[in-house]
Amino acid sequence: MLDISKSIKSLDDLDMSDNLFHYEYNTKHLLSLLENNIDEEDVSYLSSYRSFEGEVFENYIYEKLLRYAEKSDEIEKFVLKGFHQNKEKSNPNTLSISEKQQIVYRTKSREISEFDAMFITKDKELYFVEMTLVKSVLKLKKRLRKKKALLEIIFPQYEIKALIILNEGATGTKQLPEYCKVWLTKEFSAKNILEHIKNPHAKKLEPKEKISSDKMIEAHSLKLHPFRYYNTMSWITKTLRAHKKHILDISFLMSQNVQRYHDLYNKFYIGFMSVSEAKDLLALDETKYDENQRVIVALEKKHSDEIVLTYYIQTARKKLYLYSFENSVMTKEQKDPYGITVTEVFHINKIMDESYKLTMPNVKMIKKLLREKFEEKKK
Repeated sequence: MLDISKSIKSLDDLDMSDNLFHYEYNTKHLLSLLENNIDEEDVSYLSSYRSFEGEVFENYIYEKLLRYAEKSDEIEKFVLKGFHQNKEKSNPNTLSISEKQQIVYRTKSREISEFDAMFITKDKELYFVEMTLVKSVLKLKKRLRKKKALLEIIFPQYEIKALIILNEGATGTKQLPEYCKVWLTKEFSAKNILEHIKNPHAKKLEPKEKISSDKMIEAHSLKLHPFRYYNTMSWITKTLRAHKKHILDISFLMSQNVQRYHDLYNKFYIGFMSVSEAKDLLALDETKYDENQRVIVALEKKHSDEIVLTYYIQTARKKLYLYSFENSVMTKEQKDPYGITVTEVFHINKIMDESYKLTMPNVKMIKKLLREKFEEKKK
C-alpha cells in the first residue's frame, strides 16, 4: 500500500539537508514587488507569492518522494529530475527532461505534457504525481485525464494511476477519478525560502544531497510504445471522414481506443467551412477575409464527456481564433501563438482537400448525432 508517511504528512524537513535552497525559483516579479514596498495583502503580491510557493511545494514534495521511494518496498523505479539527474537534452517523442529540469513528453516542437514526478511499482503500476496548493481540485480533472491518456498510449504495459498531494482543507477530492490516490499534508509555507532568496548570504548552505539507489532512473531510459502525435492526429481526421455513407464515422469516434486519443488531444479536426457558409453561425464579416479563408471545424471533448463542435479561423501563421458555444452563447478567443493548437490547425489544414468541405446542413447533422450519443451514454 502506498500510504503517506508521517514525515510527508507533517512536512518534516529534517532529512532534506539544504536541498530546497539549491533549486532555482522564478522570483523576479515577486522581488520587484517587494522592492516597491507593495502591501503583502495586495492581489498582485498574493498571486505572485502563491505561484512561488507552489514552485517550492513541488520541489519539497519531490525531495520527500525521493526518500520515500528509496525506502519503499512497493516502488521499483523512480524518475529523476532537477539536479538529481544527469543533464540530457530534451528529446522528441519520448520522456525526457526539459530545459526547466522537468519530466516532459514532447513532439519535435511542442511539449505535450509535464509531470511533477513519476514512479513504477512492483505491481506494474505507473504513477504520475501532481502536487499542488490549490484549495479546490475540480480544475485538475481535465489535466489528469490528458496525462493519463498519454501515458496509457506510450506505456501500455503498465496500469496508469495518479498520486495527488495536497494540503489539508483542499476540497473536491471525493470527485476525483478512481485511479487517483490522494495524500494530504499539513499547511505548507515557503517563507524561509523567500527569506533566503532575499538575503542569500545570511545562511551558509550544505552541499546538495543526492540519493544513491538502483531504483533511481533517468526519464529517457523508460522504454515506451512509439507514438507520433501529428501522424496519429491526421489518421484520426482521415478515418472520421472516410465512411462511405455517413458524413462522420460515429462508431469509430466512440470506440474506446479513439476516445483515449480524444482525452489526450481534447479536439479532433473533421473538416472546414467557407466563410460565407459560416458567416451567420459565427457572426463573421465576409469583407474582412480573403476568398480562400477556411473555418476549421473540430470535435471538442468537454469535461462532462459531451462532444461539441468548435470552430477555428487561422488568419496568419501565429494568429488563430477559437469560436465556441456555451448554452447557445458564442465566445471568441485568440489562442496562444506559441501553443500547440496553432501548430495543429496549421498542420491539419494542409491535409484537407475539397472532400473535407462541410455545409451548414452537414454541421447540423453532426451536432444532432453527437447530442444523441451523449444522451444515450447518460441513460
